[in-house]
Amino acid sequence: QVQLVESGGGSVQAGGSLNLSCAASPYTYSSYCMGWFRQAPGEEREGVAAIDHEGSPIYADSVKGRFTISKDNAKNTLHLQMNSLKPEDTAMYYCAADIAYCYILQGPNYWGQGTQVTVSS
Repeated sequence: QVQLVESGGGSVQAGGSLNLSCAASPYTYSSYCMGWFRQAPGEEREGVAAIDHEGSPIYADSVKGRFTISKDNAKNTLHLQMNSLKPEDTAMYYCAADIAYCYILQGPNYWGQGTQVTVSS
């Protein structure tokens, strides 16, 4: 059963923080690679961060040093801690699983429904 349910989005001012969570079914949580993507209005969806089955993180250059991806194996939950948020981080954030090209943040096969993040200046 494929299930990815995001939570934790919201509105913050620039410089603030948010923590996104993605509750996954055991089937999707066992994916080799899980991660987060985002899509701003009028823009293409882009990879933000991913984590492979060994727990090694991969980040887009735009979020390195500000975002941290992690897994809670006891709860089958993926997290994205977002610090020092900028207005350009405003987007719908999607949890993704079974990412075919993990290390270049491309090719997810499963998606959650998304959670909105809005950062005001």
